[in-house]
Amino acid sequence: MAVMIDSLLTLTPEAREKIDGVRNFNEFPDAVLRVRVLAKEGRSFRYEIALEDPGERNSDDLSIDASGLTVVVDPTSAADLAGAVIALDGAVTGGGLRIENPNEGWQDPVARAVQDVLDQQINPGVGTHGGTVTLVDVKDGTAFMRFGGGCQGCSAVSLTLKQGVETAIRAAVPSISAIVDVTDHEAGANPYYQQGH
Repeated sequence: MAVMIDSLLTLTPEAREKIDGVRNFNEFPDAVLRVRVLAKEGRSFRYEIALEDPGERNSDDLSIDASGLTVVVDPTSAADLAGAVIALDGAVTGGGLRIENPNEGWQDPVARAVQDVLDQQINPGVGTHGGTVTLVDVKDGTAFMRFGGGCQGCSAVSLTLKQGVETAIRAAVPSISAIVDVTDHEAGANPYYQQGH
């Protein structure tokens, strides 16, 4: 039977067995389970799920007892994790943990509309060149994008942004007045921007 953790998270029996097995194997039975939302990437969250020393907890962490296993969640992640299930991921060799989260996806209708344009019009095209465009956030009529894969550091990314992405999004979602590229293009294979130029 799955264990509900303080109405915030549910831990499946298989996931709990895996966690206990890792704690015992590492001779660290007091290790706590840290669950955190690291970032939003498109429609999904990127998570951290890790065992850590109980002494590493922050004073503002939510600390939840799950029958001998302490689960810690930072306050900023709590709202995004409400109702999520921690389950065993059989697709990972040796069995890893995954989070099934009903909160994934854009709650804001404007962000959802922008994501739809990326999914249906932009990413199929840039994907043929190994690229991706990810919606990072939407605030006050501005959509923040991150270019990845073949688009990160590509010399044509400014053209792609202005003529492709921006044109398509502004045509489909008139409430978007600006698009900002938040990519670290210097980390790409062919950076088009070099500091000091």
